[in-house]
Amino acid sequence: MAMARCVSPIDGSVVAERETMSLEAARAAVASARAAQKSWAARSVAERVAVVRAAVEALASWNDELVPELARMMGRPVRYGGEMGGVKERAFHMAAIAEQALAPTVVEHSEQFERRILREPQGVALVIAPWNYPYLTAINTIAPALIAGNAVLLKHASQTLLAGERLSEAFEQAGAPAAVFQNLFLDHDITAQLIADGSFGFVNFTGSVGGGRAIERAAAGTFTAVGVELGGKDPGYVMEDADLEAAVEGLIDGAMFNSGQCCCGIERIYVAEPQYDAFVEKAVAIVSDYVLGNPLEQSTTLGPMAHVRFAAEARAQIAEASAAGATLCVDVSKFADDGGAYLAPQILTNVTHEMRVMRDETFGPAVGIMKVSGDQEAIRLMNDSQFGLTASIWSGDAERVARVGAEIETGTVFMNRCDYLDPALCWTGCKDTGRGAALSVLGYYSVTRPKSYHLKKA
Repeated sequence: MAMARCVSPIDGSVVAERETMSLEAARAAVASARAAQKSWAARSVAERVAVVRAAVEALASWNDELVPELARMMGRPVRYGGEMGGVKERAFHMAAIAEQALAPTVVEHSEQFERRILREPQGVALVIAPWNYPYLTAINTIAPALIAGNAVLLKHASQTLLAGERLSEAFEQAGAPAAVFQNLFLDHDITAQLIADGSFGFVNFTGSVGGGRAIERAAAGTFTAVGVELGGKDPGYVMEDADLEAAVEGLIDGAMFNSGQCCCGIERIYVAEPQYDAFVEKAVAIVSDYVLGNPLEQSTTLGPMAHVRFAAEARAQIAEASAAGATLCVDVSKFADDGGAYLAPQILTNVTHEMRVMRDETFGPAVGIMKVSGDQEAIRLMNDSQFGLTASIWSGDAERVARVGAEIETGTVFMNRCDYLDPALCWTGCKDTGRGAALSVLGYYSVTRPKSYHLKKA
């Protein structure tokens, strides 16, 4: 039987390993979820909200244990305190809007007719969650799916396989029926087979473009609703009127936080010519002060990447860019770069879009910075990407930002901030970033289907 194994990027030790399920056992889990879902959906929205809120509160109460556990699994420094603030914000917002979002749309209520549209749960939802933000990304779908009356099966990434168990424990403590929320250890082949079987009403996947394509291939012909949030190469644009200090601090944090392992992290920066030199100087100063080291130590500001292979890809992009003429601005000799998971941060200038570091997803602590002459050049460069998740624009002129934003192929436009998921707004993307909608009222539309009632009374 295959094993799911989490190897710590800190020292290469095995944090945990679990036996993956057979196809027969996985199909039995689906059947039990389907059987339990009807009675769960029959409960009131308020009852389902109460269970979700209680589970999130339970999870948050374990944060002192979860933070070092996350550091051991995927390398994020403990000084940043984990993910529970965002988990609560997202789950509680979805809970707060549930009654309104799931309420019937009444078209006519008269003596002759009742015409309305209801939102019904999809049935059983499969959530395939990533390792980089294992609680934040999972809760985006788990909370609205359960609140809407679905049963949820969670397949978590092997790099953070303990996160799935923690979520399962939290829902059990909150009183969720056992089969309504299940954490499953599945390999890729079994997952694909379950999807191809038409086991689910909705499948949500967060991960790589290749993974998203595999999900869509598995679902082909089943008419299963699929939502995929895939890669990103998110740009930042600093206009000539931007607050320089704020722009540098915000964009560099957006590029380097979590060792750059954020789907909506800043991976390329375009700076108006009058601001360019000062921006680069300040950015290099900030990054040069980072402390790369053991994420379990409070002094560490930059931990290892989650896996050696992820660091190898970032290193390759940096090396290729350097060989093609890019300037590496950060002196890496001061960092404890071990050639493995511990990767020194880097800022690159004299870059072009022919270089992979400005084109492919880097997903590491490296960012290229280019000088631009104005809005039209910045728009052209920001749109010169296969991805479209977020774009961050820095300026004192909101109307100008809105005009530029209207021309950018992206899911979200930020002004004077970046790398933040507002649960009241739709989280979505375009191009190879994927399709679908998470959070906001639209997040409920993904985990439900419309059902129309046309009732003639006389």
